[in-house]
Amino acid sequence: MCANVIVAEDDKKQAELVRRYLEREGHAVTVVGDGLAALDEVRHGQPDLLVLDVMMPRADGLDVVRVLRAEHRELAVLMLTARTTEDDLLLGLDLGADDYMSKPYSPRELMARVRTLLRRTNRPEQANPAPEAVDEVLSVGTIRVDTARHEISVDGTAVECTPGEFRILAAMAAEPERVFSRQRLLAELHGFDRYISTRTVDVHIMNLRKKIEPAPRKPTRLLTVFGVGYKLTDPAATRASRASS
Repeated sequence: MCANVIVAEDDKKQAELVRRYLEREGHAVTVVGDGLAALDEVRHGQPDLLVLDVMMPRADGLDVVRVLRAEHRELAVLMLTARTTEDDLLLGLDLGADDYMSKPYSPRELMARVRTLLRRTNRPEQANPAPEAVDEVLSVGTIRVDTARHEISVDGTAVECTPGEFRILAAMAAEPERVFSRQRLLAELHGFDRYISTRTVDVHIMNLRKKIEPAPRKPTRLLTVFGVGYKLTDPAATRASRASS
């Protein structure tokens, strides 16, 4: 899968190394050295992936992700950082990053992460999708997840989600009422570092509730099953079941 990739890294040697590895895999690569240049490249191009260093001049990587997601840019974001604390990692994910690697890292592992991320965030470009793709719409109450078009709507209104949030919601929508453990949902996000705690899932769930729940602090759709995990449910069906009983 060849992609259009932006590498935002102010360390020239590191940027050149990443560029070479990406080009060996057939990707078109643009390298920039600061956060504002990264934003400009994303806005004027059509990148599939942004490989983004956190510590950069003019605007750091976290600010770049914050702005891109506020502008509803759907490209995948893989963050690179020398910061190693869990709080830093969770902040990046909370802002909308899709994956996170700590420096120093293996270039071969980086390429594996890139392949996984591009495969999972690839959107069909066919004007007339194959018949089997047309039917890939999952519905739970008024939530609709179109896995072929990578689109989500709630009560008929489109909802913008990061690729990680989409994968979690799609997995749960495929099996409504099933209780998913945090470990199971973390597996849906594989490509993340194996040492990341399951708090990563909690961050994605919190963000999803902000997008699909009428009152995120009092969820009725994406529920916590204490001591076990989470489940996606249809509140109208739940009310009807209780009324009939």
